[in-house]
Amino acid sequence: MRNLLFCLMALLLTSCFTVGPEYVRPGGDIPEKWNVEYEAVIDLANVQWWQQFGDPVLDELIITAMRGNLDLRLAAARVDQYLGVLETSRSRYFPQIEAGGSGRRDGTAGQSAERYQAAFNSSWELDLWGRIRRSSEAARARIAGSEAGRRAVVMTVVSSVASNYIVLRGLDQQLEIARETEASYAEGLDLFRIRFHHGAISQLELSQLESQYESARQAVPRYESLIRQQENLLSLLLGRPPGTIPRGKALDQLTGPGIPAGLPSRLLTRRPDIIQAEQELVAANAGIGVARAEYFPRISLTGALGTASPDLGTLLHSGTGFWSVAGAATGPIVNFGAISGQVKQAEALQQQALFHYQQTVLSSFKEVEDVLIQMVKGREELDARQRQILALEEYALLARLQFDAGSSSYLPVLDAERALFANKLARAQLRYTQLGAHVAVYKAMGGGWITEAGQLERGKE
Repeated sequence: MRNLLFCLMALLLTSCFTVGPEYVRPGGDIPEKWNVEYEAVIDLANVQWWQQFGDPVLDELIITAMRGNLDLRLAAARVDQYLGVLETSRSRYFPQIEAGGSGRRDGTAGQSAERYQAAFNSSWELDLWGRIRRSSEAARARIAGSEAGRRAVVMTVVSSVASNYIVLRGLDQQLEIARETEASYAEGLDLFRIRFHHGAISQLELSQLESQYESARQAVPRYESLIRQQENLLSLLLGRPPGTIPRGKALDQLTGPGIPAGLPSRLLTRRPDIIQAEQELVAANAGIGVARAEYFPRISLTGALGTASPDLGTLLHSGTGFWSVAGAATGPIVNFGAISGQVKQAEALQQQALFHYQQTVLSSFKEVEDVLIQMVKGREELDARQRQILALEEYALLARLQFDAGSSSYLPVLDAERALFANKLARAQLRYTQLGAHVAVYKAMGGGWITEAGQLERGKE
């Protein structure tokens, strides 16, 4: 028996064989660079960038979301789940020891005999082929992936609170424009009804002004409804029932955080969704080794140490001691493709994880490019819209002067004011879309600011 144990231990100590492919990060997925130094972007990424909007109300809303958002709590619980999986996987490196006891009574021809036994039993699977090591490797990757998933939720929650708060302030401005326009049209309509009564204007001009007034009136409840829906959405992100959201700075008082002219491609590897996708690939790669290890025999050691006695009262004091040590090996001979099928499944899962990782990288690069284009072109469009509003204000003023002088009908005035109303609403939308693009750039960065936001989640200032 000692020779058998010696051989098994020697085999264990000299074996470093681990089946399955070693993980190698896929290459050639990310372009070399964009137009800015990496360090410049890191300085911007490692800040609580939302504070650059200069709105304390927004800061407080993000803190509230970090502590109350239910998606974040779910993601944190998922990390704890995979920590338990790793703990279970690591336990297989060591002998599993159990305690047990039994009692037995036999009788024949009027005679009976009793026997009681108490023992410690142990079993230990020797990880000669790396099955347990590959399982632990996969468990570690899933922990890293779940933590990256939690960071991705942090990124999404912070960005969503910031962008939706900006949209809310934009809707507030649009509602204000609609109410001011409605009041202005109502005042003008009263005057025009008097003029029409005295024959100074036609029924056509009066009807057109009434139509324009009703159009402005319709916009007010529409924006009131959108504001309530936006408040409900923010309440959900904050982890609380629907309710009123406090307001801070007006839309035009918000200043977007600074953004460099371009971003280095290496920054993409910091994004939580890319990290999570890669860790899923690592786990799937290790799964191939777990599956292939089933081709090889499982070798285990078992042992028992205990005492036995015909009397329960003397079991622990004067019982007869016993021990046993054994080795066992089991391996497949014919399984009609069961193991090869498991290997094929593991290899297919690894391919799926690889394609998902590559797709995540490509999608991330597209997202960065899209938000950068949106920022640049959005600014150009916003500037052009502002120039158009100034031109329309002058056009409306001149048209009203001509109408008051009796040299023109009121139709040019109506046309100018209708266009002015529509363009003011459009400018407000462009403004909050432009500020939202700043948020989107920081979300696309996936930088170290997520760690700072995570500290808010845990209640740290």
